[in-house]
Amino acid sequence: MVKRYECYEVKGDTAVLQKRHCPRCGPGVLMAEHKDRVACGKCGYTEFQK
Repeated sequence: MVKRYECYEVKGDTAVLQKRHCPRCGPGVLMAEHKDRVACGKCGYTEFQK
């Protein structure tokens, strides 16, 4: 399980989000990155990568 703080990168005085938000669930729900897809664990939304 990835900790929430591991999803951000600190650049100067700001924190930049490294992962995407789910388009169905909205802000606050991050998508899991797999080697061939990006998936939401809450609603099951999946985008396959080429």
